[in-house]
Amino acid sequence: MIVLGIETSCDETAASVVQSKNNKIKILSNILYSQFKEHKDYGGVVPEIAFREHVKLIDKIILKALVRAKKKFKDLDAIAATGGPGLHGGLLIGTTIGKSLSLSINKPFIPINHLEGHILSPIIEYDLKFPYLTLLVTGGHTMMIIAHKVGKYEILGMTLDDALGEAFDKVAKLLNIGFPGGPQIEKLALKGTPSIELAKPLINSNDCNFSFSGLKTSVLRILDSKKNKSKKFKSNMCSSFQHTILSIIKKKSELGLKIFKKKFPNKKKNFVIVGGVASNNFLRKNLEEFANINNFDLFVPMKSLCTDNAAMIALVALKKFNKKNKNNFTFQPLPNWHI
Repeated sequence: MIVLGIETSCDETAASVVQSKNNKIKILSNILYSQFKEHKDYGGVVPEIAFREHVKLIDKIILKALVRAKKKFKDLDAIAATGGPGLHGGLLIGTTIGKSLSLSINKPFIPINHLEGHILSPIIEYDLKFPYLTLLVTGGHTMMIIAHKVGKYEILGMTLDDALGEAFDKVAKLLNIGFPGGPQIEKLALKGTPSIELAKPLINSNDCNFSFSGLKTSVLRILDSKKNKSKKFKSNMCSSFQHTILSIIKKKSELGLKIFKKKFPNKKKNFVIVGGVASNNFLRKNLEEFANINNFDLFVPMKSLCTDNAAMIALVALKKFNKKNKNNFTFQPLPNWHI
């Protein structure tokens, strides 16, 4: 089985060819263009600009993925594209070209939920068995989920306001340190100390829901009261922000693991962290230590599979593909597609 995956849900234009052989998944190519420079001056993703870039790049990215994989269109068994959630314009580009290719080579078109792609992404690297607990942290979503099997997911909690990736971007914008926020905050935090006390919304709520709006407001209030915003101050703020995020994630993860253990007392405690924020080295290192202390197995995908990518989209299609697959030519993008 060979599937071409297409990902255009936000500001990454991506295509990937993934193969399943003898129950083993192999990425033959994984091409991605991130539109950082196009959105940098705006401090965030501008939907219209993202749409235009997808239109300009998508055919080149797909052809490059096929060349890198040493495959032709005739070698494909199916075409998969992100159908949602995401920006409507980007989703429209990806699904339209996916359906067009599917029609032209007479192979099934499979629309994929972007969040499901993230949830299943560790399976590409690890021999990971269901069920497992998932912390999904992206620019648009923050969720605690139990993955029971392919297609069956139980939401334990989610953000009630900002997603974690969004909080990183907004705080970086407040500090005027550039876009995207995550890498900029991580870089500055290395030079600072966690000396600033920040709010930890919902940390004692005794559930798996998150809130980051109050944390952002806490940063804003301190900035408004500070006349001299030196580089050292910004570094300390970035370090304090990351440590505060870590405290919140640890507390919510403990609750999630407690629920998981109660539901599955005889199963291994497998915990995965996925999404763009999982690329953060500070969080990866500290959560590995947290896992060792609490005696559970932590799985974090390689960084190229944490960010929005097409390999995870192709993977879900491989897992869901069967001979009876119908062409979903009537499928329309779902910007708010729930998991």
